[in-house]
Amino acid sequence: MSEPSRSAPVGVILAVAPDRFAEVVEALRQAGLTVTGEQPVLGTLSGTVAEDRIPALGAVDGVDSVDRDRTVQLPPPDSSIQ
Repeated sequence: MSEPSRSAPVGVILAVAPDRFAEVVEALRQAGLTVTGEQPVLGTLSGTVAEDRIPALGAVDGVDSVDRDRTVQLPPPDSSIQ
């Protein structure tokens, strides 16, 4: 189990080896990732993790990349933009 963190959680998107998906996801959970979405066929998943734990996710064998989630929420087309 990973050490508790004091940094705020951030969203991340990971690319992992599709042929080892379940194994890698379990290792990521042990490294502190809370999984919020999985796409095993594509080898991608999303989740949240304490910001200072991001390097630990990248060190998991079978992880190809770890990126901060840069999802942007746009207002609906009929709303006024402020």
